Amino acid sequence: MERVPIGLRSAIFAAAILAVPVRLSSNAPARTHSSSPSSILHLQRRSNFDLRLSGDLIGVPSAATRYISREDLLRLPQQTFTVARDGNFWRPTEVSGVPLAQLVERFAASPTSDLVLAICTDRYCAPYPQAYLAAHKPILVLRIDGKSPAQWPKDSEGGDLGPYLISNPDFTPSFKILSHRDEEQIPWGVVQLEFRNQREVLGAIAPRGPRARDALVQDGYRIAQQNCFRCHNLGSVGGMKSGLTWNVLSAWASGSPEFFTAYVRSPKAKNSKAQMPPNPDYDRHTLRALTAYFQTFSRPEQKR
Repeated sequence: MERVPIGLRSAIFAAAILAVPVRLSSNAPARTHSSSPSSILHLQRRSNFDLRLSGDLIGVPSAATRYISREDLLRLPQQTFTVARDGNFWRPTEVSGVPLAQLVERFAASPTSDLVLAICTDRYCAPYPQAYLAAHKPILVLRIDGKSPAQWPKDSEGGDLGPYLISNPDFTPSFKILSHRDEEQIPWGVVQLEFRNQREVLGAIAPRGPRARDALVQDGYRIAQQNCFRCHNLGSVGGMKSGLTWNVLSAWASGSPEFFTAYVRSPKAKNSKAQMPPNPDYDRHTLRALTAYFQTFSRPEQKR
């Protein structure tokens, strides 16, 4: 359910770079409102480096899609810092780009458009609710070590990190639910940002039925919002990287809870071709919460 960081990260390396300071700087002119936000958006993609914007866009018809060029993104106020613990890089690396919160302020249609979804080439979908934006201040990366995407480092398999990726200045988990800690959202291959209403989107995966308000189910719901949501979908909501929908997970949780929990903890032990990373730190209470949550989506005849 969690996207695997690029390459293998050794514990020795991670420990060695913890002391590297984070440097923040603003190297662009102050934001102005001299032109309408929609004036720099295009109806069609003109370049492979155009970023697709969708959802609740200011000055744009409902459900319409627009594109913004890399050049116009570079004209927006930028933030630069050195990341020391970003799993996408092998060493401390300078990145610069536009804060996601600033893109929300500039392009989102209303204050209720308080959720950003970063969608990637492989249909992975990273959610950025308002709380994450405030706590971790993620940016849409435009330059790595001052270089454009064509000069960016490759992943461990020789693939591209671009056209965009997202990074945080210095990530410290801001919450813990059972054994699930707040996880860093650092997707690469980002091609689209979608501005949505958080209550509407997360409400689509809210637990159902008479057990919906149970504390255990609610814990599972909160974990699924951040973890499972990225690769699994319920209809048009959520990531589609996995191909295993919410209903499939529900059927597993209801029909064979032991298989479901074993899969969550160690997917490759159940399917050698599974792309999902393991969750070895999830204890039995956390797995019970996820199981109870997904069971609420089953039809009555599927329930235990």
